Amino acid sequence: MIEAEALTKRYGPLTAVDELSFQVEPGEILGFLGPNGAGKSTSLRILSGYLPPTSGRARIDGCDLQDASLEARKRIGYLPENFIAPPELRVGEYLRFRGRLKGLKSAEANRRVQEVVAALGLGNRVRQPFSALSKGYRQRVGLADALLANPPALLLDEPFGGLDPVQRQDFRDFLRELAQDGKAILFSSHVLPEVEEIADRVLIIHHGKTRADSELTRLQERALNEAPVQFRTSDVEGKLLGDLKAFLHETENLSLEQSAGTYRVLPENAARRQALFRWLATQPVEVLEFRTLTPTLDDLFRSMTEEVPA
Repeated sequence: MIEAEALTKRYGPLTAVDELSFQVEPGEILGFLGPNGAGKSTSLRILSGYLPPTSGRARIDGCDLQDASLEARKRIGYLPENFIAPPELRVGEYLRFRGRLKGLKSAEANRRVQEVVAALGLGNRVRQPFSALSKGYRQRVGLADALLANPPALLLDEPFGGLDPVQRQDFRDFLRELAQDGKAILFSSHVLPEVEEIADRVLIIHHGKTRADSELTRLQERALNEAPVQFRTSDVEGKLLGDLKAFLHETENLSLEQSAGTYRVLPENAARRQALFRWLATQPVEVLEFRTLTPTLDDLFRSMTEEVPA
């Protein structure tokens, strides 16, 4: 439904998007995650047809954005990060105007405005000018605009920005309903908990490059596999250290930290953790603590996007 194939965008020597490839299927919500400046907004502008790529292809519902731009854009609902509308226009007036611009006939535009206004809780705001709305209601108007023509694909750039906790939950619930109706949804964020709450799959980018593209459960499994083990023993003098190093060398010299009887080891998988536990049980020391320091997805995200020293 939403397809990116080796998308690249350069501004002189700066590469904002670097051969980005992914797909979003009907009924799927893809969380587009990355720190500020990672290339998320640029990618969404390319996919929405607002910005041409330097190279690569993008398709919406099978329509190529380069060869059939108008047809592709008819299938897109796009919410930019900082949605704005003419401040003097009332919400209802603005949405009816936008509906006509999207090719809806007058009666159909009126019907769709009523439907999206009801779905997004804007009924008591239709007579208010855009300038009088809070940030949360402005976001709702932007999403209403994106939904007017009932497009099969939605591109949402930081849609939760400025929303209070209740509004965020309402917004998430509504996006799930849209996905259940078969829409392909791609939304960007730099806040992992927002993505965890709603996304079926996560695409992490940094400096325009893909760092991970996986279902959340697979990322959680990856986080667990990268979890260090910490154990504390009665051996405060470090007499166990030599034997432990020898054992670790036999298991491919895994990472080790040690301080006053407390050891932290990074096994490469669950089997290595179990082997370490069994080995400790054979040693002449008292094991006071043995636990897995499971990293959160936020820890994993940070490790994927941390800056590498030059």
